[in-house]
Amino acid sequence: MAHDLAQASASPQVALPQNALALRQVFETIDEHSCPHSFNFHMHTVHSDGKLQPEELIQQAVAIGLKGLAITDHHTTLGYQAAQRWLEQSGISSISLWSGIEITAELLGIEVHILGYAFAPEHPVLQVYQQGKAPQGSDATAAHAIAALHQAGGWAVLAHPVRYRLSAQELISAAADFGIDGVETYYAYNNPNPWQPSPNQTEQVKQLSATYGLLNTCGTDTHGLNLLQRL
Repeated sequence: MAHDLAQASASPQVALPQNALALRQVFETIDEHSCPHSFNFHMHTVHSDGKLQPEELIQQAVAIGLKGLAITDHHTTLGYQAAQRWLEQSGISSISLWSGIEITAELLGIEVHILGYAFAPEHPVLQVYQQGKAPQGSDATAAHAIAALHQAGGWAVLAHPVRYRLSAQELISAAADFGIDGVETYYAYNNPNPWQPSPNQTEQVKQLSATYGLLNTCGTDTHGLNLLQRL
């Protein structure tokens, strides 16, 4: 049943807003040099398990010279909303901020994280994923999380696919069956300094994303005070 739901939602169920289409175009250009100085699509604020205030994060992003980013707090968009208000009040237009979220979900019997982007945060179908805690029951399945993000006009991406208890091959294949749009291809698994995507894992995920026709994304998964590092 869940599989049928996800298959039906492989394409977003609402007309894509202009910023979602623009983000897809960015994802289509992402490579190993994109993050962390040009784009960053995985970072956290004090609204989940990060140390940066949203205003501090967006100010740092501007100072770095990022062209675009998404704040992906766990199960909330409060950090994104605060950063968006700061951007609007500042009048800065040199940087693009997309809505983002990180959802804990079940895939093939294990816990994975689904990143959502460029969705409408106020869409009713996403309210269950914005309660500050992991969803329960059928809402916790990857199939439902992907479907909800699509219904809200956004994109769904499998975060750090080589960090889980099952292989990236198994998980990406299953996620593709459920309509996932992309994978976090460029990720630093051992938290190197300076930040750089892990070469072996990157090559593996790139091959899988090509096999399943998925988009590639990048992100530092920042939880600390520096957007150029994970911790």
